[in-house]
Amino acid sequence: MSAATTIARTVTTASGKRPIVQLLSQQLPLQQQQRSKSSIPSSSPSLNPAEEVYERASHAASTFDTQYNLDAAPPLYNNNNFDSLLQKLPFTTPTTDNTQIGWRRRQLNITKAHPIQPHPKSQRTSIQPSEQHPPSFFPPYAHNGNIPQNSSALDTVLLHDDTSIERMRNAAQLARRLLNYICSPSIVTVGTTTEQINKLLHNAALKHGAYPSPLNYMGFPKSVCSSINEVVCHGIPDERPLELGDVVSFDVSCYVGGVHGDNCATVIVGDLEEGYNSDVHDSAGDDNNVGDRDWFIPPHKTQFSSDEEQERIITARRLVQAALEARDEGVAACKPGACLTDIGAAIHAVSDAYGYDTVRHYRGHGIFEEFHRAPFVKHFRNNERMELLPGMIFTIEPMIVEGNADCFEWNDNWTVVTRDGGRCAQFEHTVVITEDGVEILTLP
Repeated sequence: MSAATTIARTVTTASGKRPIVQLLSQQLPLQQQQRSKSSIPSSSPSLNPAEEVYERASHAASTFDTQYNLDAAPPLYNNNNFDSLLQKLPFTTPTTDNTQIGWRRRQLNITKAHPIQPHPKSQRTSIQPSEQHPPSFFPPYAHNGNIPQNSSALDTVLLHDDTSIERMRNAAQLARRLLNYICSPSIVTVGTTTEQINKLLHNAALKHGAYPSPLNYMGFPKSVCSSINEVVCHGIPDERPLELGDVVSFDVSCYVGGVHGDNCATVIVGDLEEGYNSDVHDSAGDDNNVGDRDWFIPPHKTQFSSDEEQERIITARRLVQAALEARDEGVAACKPGACLTDIGAAIHAVSDAYGYDTVRHYRGHGIFEEFHRAPFVKHFRNNERMELLPGMIFTIEPMIVEGNADCFEWNDNWTVVTRDGGRCAQFEHTVVITEDGVEILTLP
């Protein structure tokens, strides 16, 4: 689950045995690249890592477009500066000939013509205390939906020791196994509902001795977030049957051993090679990984019923690839002495290279005994400076949209959708900064 709040200002250890260290949290002009004798890290004047990210992502996008014969359609909007983000500028002259407006606009029009609508939902499932579920099984909000008031969690960053890192690793790895399970091609099928998938996740979490973290968090009614097509995040599972080509993000979190694990992935419904036997393949973590990434994408569908279906699915693949690449570049930017802003710069560079946009309002977050705590990680270029130190744990979870990042919340107070109807894809890892780099905790 993503979060949005203020930047953290203090750091302490998870055990609280070391003194609090004050960190700077200053707003710096965009052009200010360095400071002398400051704890704020900066980029080398002779090397801009974000530019390197942009070059890699541009090459990946170009390779994809060439492979699938996609025209080089310019982005839907001018994203060169923040002020232009809300200006809806068509990339071509309007025309009544649908074949001439380009694939980007066609896909946006399809989603807008068939938007996701609320569907019936079952009542919230409650878990009662029992011998199998003692008080320690439940997070503080489980029974009443109220988040304990802990102001220090919003402005204090924990530096974890080996003991608390191991607790987090256990929770994160279980969250990943649960994510792999519900993202399996044998489960995410045409006609299946997210309500059914929610029940599978709920039961699997309980089977492994974990509480599904989203359940009753500030009143959230389900055990997993399921976000389809133009839904950006926090979608509530319901009775809508999944359709061929749907872009679905599952945000899976669990509470076990007194701490939370959190991760997310996006899949394309029905995009499977003909004859693919999902029963004999893992959904992640085998020799068929994409490059050196950890997320397994099964062989793609090669036969289509129409050109429209083919373009719909291929452009969904492109969006998913960009979101996965954005998350991985964000993780790669992490190391001791780096800056929190390096993560957002890397993610934004990938988004720019693909001609997409990155959501601003929802962010990554620190995580431990609290589901959301400092630091809060922006997935876009920003000026909030904080040095990354060994022992910091947080999530990186960019939401990449094919149109404009402007979004709004339904009246259910949870479901967030893009205002222009553009589809969204998201991937998330929980990471810890180590003495010599970064460790991904949410690995299988």
